[in-house]
Amino acid sequence: MGDTPEHTATPVGEPSLDEQVALYQREFQDLDPQVEKVMSALSRLSRRMNVAYGRQTAALGISNAEWEVLKALVLSGAPYRMGPSELAKQLGLTPAAMTHRIDRMTAEGLVTRERDESNRVRVIVELTEEGRSKWLEAMRSASVFEEDLLQDLRAEERGVLGDMLTRLLDRVERLQSRG
Repeated sequence: MGDTPEHTATPVGEPSLDEQVALYQREFQDLDPQVEKVMSALSRLSRRMNVAYGRQTAALGISNAEWEVLKALVLSGAPYRMGPSELAKQLGLTPAAMTHRIDRMTAEGLVTRERDESNRVRVIVELTEEGRSKWLEAMRSASVFEEDLLQDLRAEERGVLGDMLTRLLDRVERLQSRG
C-alpha cells in the first residue's frame, strides 16, 4: 500500500491497532490477531468516516438521517418519489420515525408530501430542487473526502479492496438474513 507507514497516529488515549490486539489477546488468548486487526481497523474506519460525513452534512445544514432520505429518493430515479412506508422499510425505520423525519424535511423545503392522485389514500414523498441541490453538494464534498482517503492506494489496489470489502459485506448480509 503506497509509501505510508504501517502505524499511523491514533487519537489521544486510543491504542494503535497492534496495541489493541495485544491487549485483547492478553485477556482472550484464543483470539486470532489477524482477524481482530482487520475487524478493529474496519470498525475504526467506519466510525471516523461517519464523523467526517456528519461534519459534511452539518455544514450543509442537514443531518445524516436527512441525507439518507435524500439518497433513497435520488436512487429511486426520476421523478424521485417514494411512499413513506417504502422509505421507512428501506431505511429500517418505524413508520412514526419516518413521519417525523419527513415532517422536518418538509419544513426545511427538502421534500414535499402530497396525496397520490391515482390513489388518494396513498401519500407520496418527492424530492424538491432544494433537496436535490443539498444531495449534490453532499456528494461533491464526499467525493473529495473519499478521493483523499484512498489517495495512497493505486487503482488496482482500490479495485482489490473494493472486491474484498464487497465479499465481506455479502457474507454479513447473508448471515444477518438468516436471523
